[in-house]
Order: sequence, then structure tokens, then C-alpha cells
Amino acid sequence: MAKANPPALTRREREIMDILHRRGRATAHEVLADLADQPSYSTVRALLRLLEERGHVKHEEEEQHYVYRPVASRGEARKSALAHVVSTFFAGSVEQAVASLVESSKTKLSREELDRLSKLIERAKKEGR
Repeated sequence: MAKANPPALTRREREIMDILHRRGRATAHEVLADLADQPSYSTVRALLRLLEERGHVKHEEEEQHYVYRPVASRGEARKSALAHVVSTFFAGSVEQAVASLVESSKTKLSREELDRLSKLIERAKKEGR
């Protein structure tokens, strides 16, 4: 039987995952210290426990403290987050997402970056993607 997609992460859960990816590993106290609009310590512990139940993080016990780390690599998380953005904001259209990034007035691409993107597109064409 196919595994159902896990529920999307909440804003706070994404913040916690960002902290864990940036740090590599952290205790609940360290996560709390890095959060904006800090919730209570017990809320952070509950969110970490929920993320662990869903398979997003693992913990190890070190000197009577739980130390949490993300299960997925930063690269896997990046791909998953990007897929979510493309699905949510661009109706699944990679073309629209890329066009939005390239045409954005805030995003100034150098000639070298544009050349690399062109090469990636050409390779995708050859591979039939």
C-alpha cells in the first residue's frame, strides 16, 4: 500500500526545521533561543516530539538532554520545500516558477548564471525532462 503524504508543516514547524538544518543538531533550549516570537519551552518540546512522530527529526540523548537532528538532508529538504512552493504558488508549473524568479526585479542574474541556467535547460531537453 502506498504511503500517504504527511501533512504539510506549519509555519512554526518549518522554522524549527530551518533551525535544525542550519545548526545540524540542537536541543530544545537551543531551538527556543533561535525562534522569533518565542513560544514556551513546553511548546517547543511538543513540536519537536510531533516532528519526530512524523519522521522529520530524530533525537539522541546526551548528558540528560535530547539532541534533535533532521532526518532529511538539507538538499532533500530544499527540493521538498521548492516542490511545495511550485505546487502552492504556481499550480505545479516549474516554468512559471522559473520565469517569476528570472523576471523578478529583486533577482539580478549575472551573465554567468544565465549561461549556467541555459545549459541546465539544454541538458533537461536532451534527457527528455
